[in-house]
Amino acid sequence: MGYTVRQLARLAGISPRTIRYYDEIDLLKPARVSAAGYRLYGQAEVDRLQQILFYRALGLELKKIKRLLSAPSFDELAALKEHRTKLLAKRRQVELLIANVEKTIALKEGKITMTDQEKFEGFKEELVAENEEKYGAEIRAKYGDETIDRANAAFRNMTAQQYADWQQLGNEVLDTLKAAMATGDPASALAQKTAELHRQWLNFSWDHYDKAAHAGLARMYVADPRFTAYYDEQVQPGAAEFLRDAILIYTGMNQ
Repeated sequence: MGYTVRQLARLAGISPRTIRYYDEIDLLKPARVSAAGYRLYGQAEVDRLQQILFYRALGLELKKIKRLLSAPSFDELAALKEHRTKLLAKRRQVELLIANVEKTIALKEGKITMTDQEKFEGFKEELVAENEEKYGAEIRAKYGDETIDRANAAFRNMTAQQYADWQQLGNEVLDTLKAAMATGDPASALAQKTAELHRQWLNFSWDHYDKAAHAGLARMYVADPRFTAYYDEQVQPGAAEFLRDAILIYTGMNQ
């Protein structure tokens, strides 16, 4: 006994076509195929589909989901706990944005006053959540939960002016990096100015500056394709590598 494609699709709230596609790409294979040619899914497949949909809700691509679920080290219970943590963070983000909208409505109606910092609380939380979603596992593994939690708290507590300054400085880093790349020399004055601006940008969320941590982050920009893609797309190809080299020279970690 098992679920047919149509029954499983109805249970999960998705289309039968989606179930069949998951089979085609070897993401969710049926437990067996009946003599009449019907795909049949058992409890293990139901649980796997639940995991797939959890990951989809968190925005992961199917190829990555397949790699995660197929890994020998995959731990279903640990994955469920991770889903819960991320979904709670998303709920907090949505709740803050809703509260922000409600406060702004009340402000426009003359019912309350609202500080400039309050106006941006929801958006800052959105950036924290997005950063955690993209890079959380890697940076927490490298720097530890306590360090990242402190950095997130510092970011959340930025005033409106600090938040604006942080955004402006981030843009200045990218603009200066592009100009520095024209010199072709990561040791040039312009490249070293880029590294210094990058340090200032980091200090908005770091509670103290550490040269080794700065150098480690720079190396991650090249080691992790997502960081590399960000800088290469925002500036030009090779930007992540050039920035890494400039920072390693700046911190004296280029030996």
